[in-house]
Amino acid sequence: MSRTPAKPTTKTSTRAWQRMLSGRRLDLLDPSPLDVEIEDIAHGLARVARWNGQTHGAHIFSVAQHTLLVETVARAKWPSLDRSARLAILLHDAPEYVIGDMISPFKAVIGGSYKVVEARLLAAIHVRFGLPPKHTEPVLKIIKTADAGAAFLEATHLAGFSATEAQRFFGPPPKLTPAIERDYLTPWSAGTAERHFLERFAALAKP
Repeated sequence: MSRTPAKPTTKTSTRAWQRMLSGRRLDLLDPSPLDVEIEDIAHGLARVARWNGQTHGAHIFSVAQHTLLVETVARAKWPSLDRSARLAILLHDAPEYVIGDMISPFKAVIGGSYKVVEARLLAAIHVRFGLPPKHTEPVLKIIKTADAGAAFLEATHLAGFSATEAQRFFGPPPKLTPAIERDYLTPWSAGTAERHFLERFAALAKP
């Protein structure tokens, strides 16, 4: 009796890691602090667009530039912040070097799974650079306030929002000098944003 040969079975697995330019492979489901490099973070964030790229200027307004603006807003409002808190503020959007910057309306659509991945990545990044895995409540409150202030400025200077509309979504604007607003709200090239991010990180990461 002849028997039809069984079809070969193949086992495939979904790739859940991202290969970085440093050569690291960062697993999104189980990220290791050992696979986190600040050069990869800076390079990635400098090339991720805020507002889905819907901003004025010759360049995108990058997440790297946004994080520098947020840290500047926080320093202006809370000048006594210690180095550790400022570093946490600078890195608050660091997971986006892997997962990109999803606009808030889309995050609301996809629900909590995005937040789970984001939290794991942020914890690995924090541990890599000597920060607590999770933000303390006071630091988290500062980040949210400074982030909203930066969003107001970006919305009105770059994304076409009126001041009234921006205040409805993000609250009142932060108090910054015109020179600081001009410097931080003129979109930089990717190379410039990457360099400034690394410089600020180096200043804050010093023991």
